[in-house]
Amino acid sequence: MDLVTALARARGTESPGSDAPAGRPVPDWPGPGRALPPAPRPGPLDLDGLLRLSLAAADPTGRLRPTPSAGALHPVDATLVVGDDCSLPPGRYGYDPLRHRVHHLSPAPAAAPGATVELTVTPRRTTSHYGHRAWPLLLLDTGHAAAALHLAALALGCRPTALRLDGATDRPQASLHVPPPAAGAAPPDPETATASDLLARRSAEPPLTGTPQAADLYDLLALARTAGNGHLSWCAAVGGPAPALVEAAPDGTLRRLAAGDARPALAAWAAGQAWIARAGAVLLAYGCPTDADARRIRRDHLHAGYAVGRAQTVAVRRGLAARAVGSWQRADLGAALGGAPERNWIVHGLALGTGSAGRPEKGNS
Repeated sequence: MDLVTALARARGTESPGSDAPAGRPVPDWPGPGRALPPAPRPGPLDLDGLLRLSLAAADPTGRLRPTPSAGALHPVDATLVVGDDCSLPPGRYGYDPLRHRVHHLSPAPAAAPGATVELTVTPRRTTSHYGHRAWPLLLLDTGHAAAALHLAALALGCRPTALRLDGATDRPQASLHVPPPAAGAAPPDPETATASDLLARRSAEPPLTGTPQAADLYDLLALARTAGNGHLSWCAAVGGPAPALVEAAPDGTLRRLAAGDARPALAAWAAGQAWIARAGAVLLAYGCPTDADARRIRRDHLHAGYAVGRAQTVAVRRGLAARAVGSWQRADLGAALGGAPERNWIVHGLALGTGSAGRPEKGNS
């Protein structure tokens, strides 16, 4: 796949056309599935808990999972490289999120204690609905899966390491190493969520009305910027009596980038999703210029999904309604703000509100 051409086409106005068969919802892993035994605590890394809190499906259709996905199509597949001090013997395993089982693939390579989760995608699941618009969504979904694993590891008392979202390869797209829990009390982490937090559905159904407090918007923008590792710029379009486009300033305040209501334009750019024009606020990741090569495209989209995934969980824990928005067409935010064209495209978004938290989810777009 020529990713540069694919992204340029995805950013255009062409319709993806009719739906096609999505194919198998999980890889055809060899051999019988094996149950994941829970690990004693304190003790080895609990792979049962890690995967149940991040990637496992909670319903027979496979739609309901702790990880958001465009159209609830879940194209991301996980392979485990298991070392010592885990609830599974060392080896390489394929994960089946529908049955919450693993399939042994090969003996263990030399591996650090704990487990490395490698993330790849099966494009057909997403192209079945989104057609040529699928490629940025596949990368964003992979970033969300990495964020879910990060948050699950924190909930288990682990500090994930060796996060790879550099875009250097397309197989795997990303990976994350989770070491065994450290002995003694772990230092507090403001992102640590409970198991019930992570298992709850995290994407609210529109409308997402009501403007969040400025302090919440600042914290979410700051978190997204840090999680995105500086590869993208971040701002928020806010509604209310003084609508504007704002960003997090170094002094802890929101700095205005532009006055006026950007939400109607965002609704048009987000594949015509009219409800966005009434959202309380929309966090935006932007950058990834038209001349970006394939590695940068992968890197920027992976980091955007990862950052939005982490910000979404924090937003919901604060009582906000939140929904990721991944489909963007002709969304040249930089040009709209008076800058050079084709340098700062919207890559990802997170719609926020105060009035719909807890409503059931049917999938993200």
